[in-house]
This record gives sequence, structure tokens and C-alpha cells, in this order.
Amino acid sequence: MAERVLDRIEKANDIKKIDESQYAQLAQEIREFLIEKVGANGGHLAANLGVVELTMALHLVMNFPRDKVVWDVGHQSYVHKILTGRKEEFDNLRQFEGLSGFPKPAESRSDAFGTGHSSTSISAALGMAAARDLRGSRERICAVIGDGALSGGMAYEALNNAARREKNFVVILNDNNMSIAKNVGGMATYLGKVRTSPRYKALKVNVENFLTKIPKVGWDLAVSVKGYKEALKKLTLPNMLFEDMGFTYIGPIDGHDVIAVRDALRGAFAMDEPVLLHVVTKKGKGYPFAEKDPAKFHGIGPFDPMTGKVLGEAKKTWTSVFSDALIKEAEVRQDVVAITAAMPDGTGLAAFEKKFPERTFDVGIAEEHAVTYAAGMAASGFRPVVAVYSTFLQRAYDQMLHDVGIQHLPVFFALDRAGIVPHDGETHQGIYDLSYLNTIPGFVVAAPANAKELEEMVHLGLSHPGPFAVRYPRGAAITESFGEETPVKLGQAQVIAESDEVMILAIGRMVERAMQVRDALAVHDIDAGVVNARFLKPLDEKTILETCKQAKLVVTLEDNEKTGGFGEKVEVLLSRTGSHVPVLNLALPEGYLVHGDTTSVELKYRVDLESIVKKILIRYSDIK
Repeated sequence: MAERVLDRIEKANDIKKIDESQYAQLAQEIREFLIEKVGANGGHLAANLGVVELTMALHLVMNFPRDKVVWDVGHQSYVHKILTGRKEEFDNLRQFEGLSGFPKPAESRSDAFGTGHSSTSISAALGMAAARDLRGSRERICAVIGDGALSGGMAYEALNNAARREKNFVVILNDNNMSIAKNVGGMATYLGKVRTSPRYKALKVNVENFLTKIPKVGWDLAVSVKGYKEALKKLTLPNMLFEDMGFTYIGPIDGHDVIAVRDALRGAFAMDEPVLLHVVTKKGKGYPFAEKDPAKFHGIGPFDPMTGKVLGEAKKTWTSVFSDALIKEAEVRQDVVAITAAMPDGTGLAAFEKKFPERTFDVGIAEEHAVTYAAGMAASGFRPVVAVYSTFLQRAYDQMLHDVGIQHLPVFFALDRAGIVPHDGETHQGIYDLSYLNTIPGFVVAAPANAKELEEMVHLGLSHPGPFAVRYPRGAAITESFGEETPVKLGQAQVIAESDEVMILAIGRMVERAMQVRDALAVHDIDAGVVNARFLKPLDEKTILETCKQAKLVVTLEDNEKTGGFGEKVEVLLSRTGSHVPVLNLALPEGYLVHGDTTSVELKYRVDLESIVKKILIRYSDIK
């Protein structure tokens, strides 16, 4: 078998040894490698297929780890990892103790900055450039940001700040007309005009071809005739946003032409000013299934590379339960509207949009705006539902407090991916929502134990006169009923079983774990009762006090960080009311959880079934 060009990439900067004639072959081999490895482990495929040539060009021009590139969001950094000597680790991509799916400085010095959320790259890279200039070093620094991430306001704050610089700073705009779902809004429309303006492209090509043919001057002259370029752009595109903000604009450039991007990068890094390099790419490039449906292949589980079909049996998910319940409510209520921040598929709103397109609003990757936008709709008599991942809603904490909470507006928050989120790691874990929502006055905070409770909470929340948040996990929904079914009522817990030995108070999906613990304790002749809290706010203090007053030990279970969570709230309640019953608060530790499958993560942090039972047995024996 002939040696692959890719096999010659063993460490950072090895790509510089590859002949230009082999760039296309290397790009093809990288794509085949990505499809094989992501097919086996799951991961972010479409975004990485789209930046193969762009990443190659960056590595041809920059020297790692001295030079710094900050990848916005970071889900498109797989090619960067391959080119910095980590391709052998892809067999364990996103697995427990394996290769991270996002940039991770602790993993490699070539990962300059850890990312996982959107619109942060320009700010971080600009800070690095300021630090570089203060110490007088000369490393190259750039940010790579997608057009979807430009819908986030933080990107414009950074662009505004960067325009004041008088030294080199490069922003690469990776324009693939996609964020996760198809881009929406003014920036998407604007970039579309830039991409498709024939007058601009024709004039630009003709002028640059003429200038670069002048002997001994070449590219330097082409990029230095700023007055002429500005006049050209003003003529063809009067609202040339980036130039008006103070950036020198280069582009649009075919992002799948390695040499063109490489040469443009060389020119950009040679300028003593802020530069925005606009490259146009295709998400999913080179894999027909991903090109056809880039949203599906944005973040995907293991799949068959030959057919593109996801492996494993499809089950009813928490997301689909929420989606169906919301559609049911909207069918009888004209005031129900749905808002997403560029994630209609992931949050379950795609089905809602098909049925109620005029009542679905995708605001782009802009969670802060989404919340205040919802507040405005609520203030105008509608019942807005903000469907968002738990990890992303924390970005809009101030808007929840200031724009929704203070005015007590009836905004419904559907927090998907709450609790442990396997494989994506620190940036995507939904283990802080009970804590941060608990701090906002006037919010109702609920967590269903099964699918039926989620359906009832959607109905209850859309009738509540103030803000209402429901959090639920990723994956297959729990359909089992626990104890005698009782309807969900505001602030009321469900007593599944009582005991004067051990009382287990659980919330959300941990109710199922509590029932498993109860069965395991019975083997040791310990009777355990279980309460399904259902609500963190308002907490059912009466039920908790009544069921715990005769118990020898109270155990709390939650899939949230211990600090500020459900268990601490129960401890405060019992202490405040003079109870002396000991409390064993079992939650996730304060900190940032590693990536990996849920079972491995639970084992690491000792919140698996066996560890919980062992902790209870030790504590109970001490009490007896």
C-alpha cells in the first residue's frame, strides 16, 4: 500500500515539507480520515470538512506553537489537531480520557485558547495581540470566526475595539452561510451580497491582476494601494461594513483553494493594521451526505460512512417530548411563540417551525438577544418559549435577571442538555443551571422525572403568570412512572415512598437513580423512602419537612454542581427549621467535568449507582 501524504504529518509544521503538487491529495486524505474517525466515534463533521484547505493554509503560513490561532466555538479544530501531530489519538476522539473535540491548551501547546461557546474568538485573540505588543514579541495571531458566530454581539464589541489598533491583527471570516442551522438575519444577507456581487469580484480581480504583474513590486503594491481599493469598494458596495469599522478587507476568497488562501494570509500578516480576510467555504465539503444536510452532520453520533445513517436504535428523546408538548399547546393557543438561537434542530423547534412558521423566530447565535427579544414579546401579550441548551443559556444570565425577572414577564425557558452532557466536555456540561436559576428572584425552576411530567410542566409553565424554566437532559426520555401518579402542580413534590430510616430527595432524572438506590439498599435491609421534588423553586418545604422529620438520614440527589444546588437548598431548609437530621448531599463536585460517556464520567466523580449506595451505607452505619 502506497504511503499516504497524511502519514508524513507527525508533528506541528510538518505540512511545510509537503510539495504544492500534493496539497489536493492531502486535503482528500484528511477528509477521508475525518469521515472514518467521526463515523466511529461521533463528533462535529460538517464544520471540519469545510475548513480543510483553510486550516492547511494557516499551517503553511504560521509556525506552531509559537504563532496563535483562536478557533471560534472550536468544533472545527479537528484538522488543526491532525496537523499538529494528534492524528493517532483520533481513535479515542471525545471518549473518556481521549482526545477532546474542542481546542484544549492542556492537551497541546498548539491549542492557544480553549473554546466551546460562540463569538469569543476575536476578543481572545485581540487580548493575545495586545499582550504580544506589550512584551515586544513577533508571533502571528489570528482569530477564525464563522459567519454564524458573527450574529453574536460580543464579536462586534471585539471588532469595534480591534479597529483602534495600529499593529497587525488578523481576523479570518469563514463564510459558509451556516452556523448550525442555516444563517438568518442582516449579517447573513450582507455577506451574501459581498459573495455574489459580480461587479465587485470582476473589478477586484482585474485590478489585482494588473497590480501584481508590475515587476519587482507584486503583491506588496496590490495590498498597499488602499485609497484605490477603498474607492473601488465604495463604488460597488457602499456599505462596506468592515472597511468602515477600520479593518482592511481582503476577499472574498475561495476557501477551498489552499494556495490562494495561503498567499492572502501572507499579505494579511504583512500589514501593520487590523485585517479581515473573508474566505468562502462549503460546510460538509467532500462528503455528499454532509453537504446535503450540514445541520444533521454538525454534531452527530457514530454513523455508517457508506450510507450516512446514524447507528443505534432511535428512541423517544426528551427533546422530542418537549417538541410534541409545545406543538400541542400551540394548536389551542395562538399566543404561544417559539424562539431559538440558531438551533432549531437540536432544541426540537424544527418540528414546531414546520407547523407554525410564522410563530417561530430564529435570532441567530445570540442568546442574550434571544432572552430580551422574548421579554419584549411577553410584554406585548405573547407567551414566548426560549428553547436553548443549558450551557448556552448561562450566557444570558443578566438578561434573565434584568429584562425578564425584574419585570416578572411570562417567558418560558426550555433548557435542553441539562446535567452531564457526554463527549463535549467542560464547555457543554449543563451542570450549573439549578444553581444560576436558583439565584434569580421570581423564577419557577422545574425538572421532570419522566416524559409525562415534562409534558405537564410545559402546559403548567405556559399558564404561569411569570418566568418559568424547565430543565431536562439529553438522550432517551424516561417513560417509567414512579409510585402513584399525581398531577404536576406548582411547587408540589411527589411522595413516592416514605421511611423512618433513609429518605432520598431527588430532582429531575435523578429520581430514577433514587429508585435504583432504594432497591439496592433493600438488599442490605435498609428501608428507603423517595421524594420526587419536581421543583427547585418554589421548593415544597412542607412535604420535605414532613417526610424527613422521622428519618435517621436524608440523602439528596441531583445532576448539578453541589454549590448552590438542590441539596444545599434542602440543607438550608432543614437547618433553618431546627431539624437535626443529618443530610448526605450527593451532587457533582464544584469544577469542570471532563468529556466522555456518561457512565465513565459518573464513575470518575463517584455519582454512579454503586458509589452512591456505598456512601449511604457508610454514612448510615456511622449514624446507627
